[in-house]
Amino acid sequence: QVQFVESGGGLVQAGGSLRLSCAASGSTNSINAIGWYRQAPGKQRELVAVINSGGASHYADSVKGRFTISRDNAKNAVYLQMNSLKPEDTAVYHCNAYNGLGYVGPWGQGTQVTVSS
Repeated sequence: QVQFVESGGGLVQAGGSLRLSCAASGSTNSINAIGWYRQAPGKQRELVAVINSGGASHYADSVKGRFTISRDNAKNAVYLQMNSLKPEDTAVYHCNAYNGLGYVGPWGQGTQVTVSS
């Protein structure tokens, strides 16, 4: 059983930065890719960035060049550095892992990111 807890969200003006943290606990050794997802009001959840155990990463086109995902296996943590934030980045951000059969952890509360114009 794996649990993910997100933190680091907040209110920031356009052009500002935030760093989100995802703390994983439980049976984390078998997890390959961990992703950051976001869901804005009225929209479906989308994958923002994902990083696998080897450090390879993938980003949604909308955040390329602005967001950086990183991973610290010693701390069972994944981070999302968000720079040059835009109002359209406003969403609830979640982290989770997909094992080919489904998402590993519950979605939980996530962390709210609000970017003002």
